[in-house]
Amino acid sequence: MALPDQLKKAIVQMPSKEKDKLLLRLITKDKTLSDKLHFELIEDSATIPERRDEISGRIVRTSKFNQNTPGWVLMDMRNLSGDISYHVKVTRDKIGGLELNLFLLNTFLESYRDILKTYSSRADTCALYIAKKAQTILNGLDKLDEDYRVDYIKDTNNMLALVYSLCSKMYARQMELPQVLEE
Repeated sequence: MALPDQLKKAIVQMPSKEKDKLLLRLITKDKTLSDKLHFELIEDSATIPERRDEISGRIVRTSKFNQNTPGWVLMDMRNLSGDISYHVKVTRDKIGGLELNLFLLNTFLESYRDILKTYSSRADTCALYIAKKAQTILNGLDKLDEDYRVDYIKDTNNMLALVYSLCSKMYARQMELPQVLEE
């Protein structure tokens, strides 16, 4: 929401103590903003590796649950994907977001290969999600510099092989995802 110029001037002219009180009240109403400020000001942006490891650990723990339907697998992947998106929003760690999403997809596709093996109406939403997630990862890789992209070729090719061997292969073909990335 844009503030009128008159209000902006009035806020700038407020005493410092009142502005600080207002600012603190407003920050507590926005969790993302308070987490972002905590990360930048208190953690001094130095905790990215720990944050990545924490999310990776959650991915591994969740992938070991004994899910028996594609719907449950999809729900877990979506929850973890939300955690990754929040991590990127707070830290601006786009490389970490790419790595974590690639790790998420590879881990879950490996862990639930039997459940996701065949396409069915129950697996349709999950299959589409997997193909779209793979497309998002490939788009992120395209934005990387060539020198960095080489580091992810092996994991990406593993992901693509899984995507094309499971229920998501029909959507992968429709979306024209490559079957292999050249090094």
